[in-house]
Amino acid sequence: MSSTPTQPGRLQISRRRLRTCMVLVVGLFLIFGVRLFQIQGVDASAYAAMAVDAGTASTIVPAPRGAVLDRNGEELATSVAALTLTADPSMTAENAPQIARLLRQELGADPAFDLDYFDLIDTLRTPDSRFVYLAKDVPAWTAKKALEAVSEAGLPGVFSEKQTLRSYPGGSLAANLIGYTNAAGKGVSGLEGQYDDELTGHDGQSTYEVSQSGERIPMGDSTIEEMVPGRDVTTTIDRDLQYYADERLAEAVRESESSWGLAITMDVKTCQIVQMSQSPTFNPDQRTGMQESNTVSHGVQNVFEPGSVMKVITMAALADQGKIAADTPIVVPPKMVIDKFPIGDYWEHGQLQLTAAGVIAKSSNLGTIVAANQMSDTEMYGYLDKFGFGTRTGLGLPGESAGILKPGKDWTKANHATISFGQGISVTAVQMMRAVGAIANGGSMCTPSVVSDISGPDGSDKVADTSGTDQVVSAGAAKTVTRMMEAVTAPDGTAPAAAIEGYRVAGKTGTAWRVDPDTGRYIRGQNTVSFMGFAPADAPRFLTYVVLDKPVSSAGGGSTAAPVFKDVMSMALERFGVAPTGAKSPKVPQTW
Repeated sequence: MSSTPTQPGRLQISRRRLRTCMVLVVGLFLIFGVRLFQIQGVDASAYAAMAVDAGTASTIVPAPRGAVLDRNGEELATSVAALTLTADPSMTAENAPQIARLLRQELGADPAFDLDYFDLIDTLRTPDSRFVYLAKDVPAWTAKKALEAVSEAGLPGVFSEKQTLRSYPGGSLAANLIGYTNAAGKGVSGLEGQYDDELTGHDGQSTYEVSQSGERIPMGDSTIEEMVPGRDVTTTIDRDLQYYADERLAEAVRESESSWGLAITMDVKTCQIVQMSQSPTFNPDQRTGMQESNTVSHGVQNVFEPGSVMKVITMAALADQGKIAADTPIVVPPKMVIDKFPIGDYWEHGQLQLTAAGVIAKSSNLGTIVAANQMSDTEMYGYLDKFGFGTRTGLGLPGESAGILKPGKDWTKANHATISFGQGISVTAVQMMRAVGAIANGGSMCTPSVVSDISGPDGSDKVADTSGTDQVVSAGAAKTVTRMMEAVTAPDGTAPAAAIEGYRVAGKTGTAWRVDPDTGRYIRGQNTVSFMGFAPADAPRFLTYVVLDKPVSSAGGGSTAAPVFKDVMSMALERFGVAPTGAKSPKVPQTW
């Protein structure tokens, strides 16, 4: 017969169990207390941050890139509001075909977005993803139409992010000067590249509280780090003159079948470039014609032999030394052989009796050599160096070339002869303009510029420093050469097509053999032709240089480049209100 526990035994067991439970409870409270101390005391900041992160979201507030403006404040490059379309595949997978059809309907016609219907469906059904890009940098009004179409159809899961889009209102207008930005919004050429740091703003950030489902909580806490827009770059370019010159140059390149052409106009008093055209060019707004041959800036990056335009520099050096005047008699031989190298003029002739002005007017290589022989290699090289050949102009554009000028100590007799009339020396167009600009400006040479100021969002201006000139030849020497150059545009000169009714025009044609970049040898039958001139010759204001590379074989500077000069210079004089002086061009004898 079994026995049952007595009453005192039961009480003893109950007390033991109670003590055990108490120990367990105290132990649990002790563990919780230690953990609570760790969270609130030791790791308080870390856990607080985790809590904040779990209940907040942040978005970037993109800073608009600064604008590139013409001299009158007209926009040449600017930033416009844009949206990037995104999607949550977990929400769009089921309706992917319908969404793709609507997006293609609203955006597909624009080649910039290149939206393929089937690729869109695949993207909208991306497995194991809550975020995908559908189209980037869509103009805001276009993107909103697409979003409205999807929303009205009751199809969830398509969203947008704010962006800024670079826009070039003029399309190809001054494209080689302005440059362009890459897909990341960074300037890679022209002014966009040179002033990328100034144009680039500082993005802001918006942080706000969200619910567990990711939706923003109305009236919840939020913080905003303000964005700082980029600075505006104001150029010296006149938009209307630029447009006209672009069109006129493109016409000349087509008609002459040239490989490329340049037309640049500079204010000789300030050295501000008011127009800088190139053809063929590209369209940074539509992203067409973007091959390197079009995006390169021929005015500062390409070098070429200037040909007879260089003769005015030779004459200026001689006049500065008192060795020549406009009516100085020069005996011009029918031909020369120097270092076994035959040299002649572009026309057959016997012995001629030309004045120095006649040598320039008729563009005689042989007459220039005879005159230049009055200078030693050292003297002639010294003047070329003073005129800035062999050094960069400081224009402030990326990739500028210094040109090619062989040291005078290494010259041969043939070098001395050919350099005097513009062969055997390579220049950039801007280099050549700076040098001839000194003659137009009374012998004083200044640094060309394309930017006048840089304006910040706070209103402060950072004015580009273009101060300082170098007196490379005397004012008298410059005046003497100007008189010679006026004979070029006279009816019996080599470029009467450059004459402008009512104005005195000084100029010089240029024709030079092209150099094969692969062999370094001249290519007979292929020339670079040009015309450089300024007006009014008796009170110079503007200098225009027109260059056409490899035109049809019969083309010359006087017949092909001079008419372009006339039209562009006429537009510049009219645009800036430069009236004729009313003076008559002096009669300078060309023979003796």
